Amino acid sequence: MARSGSLAAWEQRLANQRREDDRQARQKRQAERDAERIRQQDHLAARQQEAADKTAAVQARMAALGEVLTGVLTQRPLTFERLLAAPRTPDFEPGPLATAGTPPQWPDYAPPPLTGLARFFGAGRQARQAQARAGFDAAMAEHQRQEDERRRALAAAKASYDRTVTEERAKTAARNAYVTSRRAAFAAGDPDAVQWFAGCVLRASRYPDGFPRDYQVTYHPQARRLEVDLQLPARDAVPAERGYRYVKTRDTVEPIPRGETEIGQAHERLVACVALRALYELFGALPDGLVQAVALTGWAASTDRATGVQVRPRLLDVQADRATFAPLVLDAVDPVACLSRLSTLERDTSV
Repeated sequence: MARSGSLAAWEQRLANQRREDDRQARQKRQAERDAERIRQQDHLAARQQEAADKTAAVQARMAALGEVLTGVLTQRPLTFERLLAAPRTPDFEPGPLATAGTPPQWPDYAPPPLTGLARFFGAGRQARQAQARAGFDAAMAEHQRQEDERRRALAAAKASYDRTVTEERAKTAARNAYVTSRRAAFAAGDPDAVQWFAGCVLRASRYPDGFPRDYQVTYHPQARRLEVDLQLPARDAVPAERGYRYVKTRDTVEPIPRGETEIGQAHERLVACVALRALYELFGALPDGLVQAVALTGWAASTDRATGVQVRPRLLDVQADRATFAPLVLDAVDPVACLSRLSTLERDTSV
């Protein structure tokens, strides 16, 4: 009977162990399923966020393009005073070289006081004192060497800083002298100075990243007319995507294409905005005594699809006189219609 009882107990323990193993296995599988579900959720959220970020970047780019004209209407015109530079001379910062090291202290080297019988007989006192003094003197010598090296390095750093400041001031003085000479020539109506300053106006204008900045300016003093040959942004300045979306079945972030018609209209508006902006900035910075009209030719760099050759198609020709341009309310106009009206007025005037 005892053996049967032992067998039954063993079988019971075995059954309990199997149930426990099954329970732990179920818990493990559930934990794995939970972890996989969380991983998939995190992956989905990450991909959706990627699509959202890319869409936001496209929208920000379109917003920047939309403000190419209106964004400058509250800015001050460029002046010769603003072309004058101040020397960039940051404070001298020697860093750790400015801080002297802490010299050794004798108490850190002095031998400990004698104890016991050694106090009465002075066993080894002089030898230990001499050894401590030698260590202290060596530490002091090393400290002095390091301090001498620090002072030399500090003096060299200060000399280098002084040379940089002197060079920067000389460079700034030379630039300012050049600007001042240009201002005097500009005031006298010198054509080269007028062309130079008009180029400064175009060059100082801040456009979105990736915009072309090529231009050529010619001044006709007798007609008080400025001719500007200006590179305009190409069609690809307008994003080809309206946004992005996550496609779960393919696990990809895909662009939502912008229609060709919409791209063409957006590019036409952008070109008109750049042209009106250039006219606005030039008329604002150049006095009417020197410039009464601006003739603007705009072109874009592109590749001929049929030949693969780089070409420069002309996108616009417009001439505006100051009296016609000044009354325009540029933050309320349709840029394309406004530029078309200026071109029409030019043709009517030339008839």
